[in-house]
Formats: sequence, C-alpha cells, structure tokens
Amino acid sequence: MALELAFTDALESAVQRISRHPGIGSARQAEMVKIPVLRHWPTNKFPHLVYYIEREAQLDIWRVLHAKRDVPAWIGQPDDETKSSRK
Repeated sequence: MALELAFTDALESAVQRISRHPGIGSARQAEMVKIPVLRHWPTNKFPHLVYYIEREAQLDIWRVLHAKRDVPAWIGQPDDETKSSRK
C-alpha cells in the first residue's frame, strides 16, 4: 500500500507542477507521434512520464506511461479535436 500512495503522490505532484507551468514539459517526442502540441513531464522517484496537451482553459492528460514504453504505440492516433489544435 505504501508504494501505491507514493506513486499517487508523485503523480499528483507532477500534475500540479504542470498545471502551474504548462510550458515546462518537453515536446521532444511530439514530432515522433505527429502531435506538435503534446508535451511530457516526469514523475519524481518513478520512471513514468505524464503526457499532456495544453488547451486554452485546461490541460488534457493523455497518458501516464513508463519511460521505457513504445511511445508512438501507446499514444495512439489523435482525435479530431487534437487535429484541429495542431500548430
């Protein structure tokens, strides 16, 4: 149970940081998955990345993935709303 709580705390901390500073995340993998607005931010003490898209009034958390995952396969195809928000 302690591990689950630690992971939850790390995830909440990452999401809070992203919400305060949305541009902080890396866009390094965005080109690979053909979603230019996609960013990611790591969790503390866990090898997981939070993938998200910044919208005008909100953040959309797309996935939380282990850093060793095949990102293009797990991100999947963008929906119509994401296609329209590409820059």
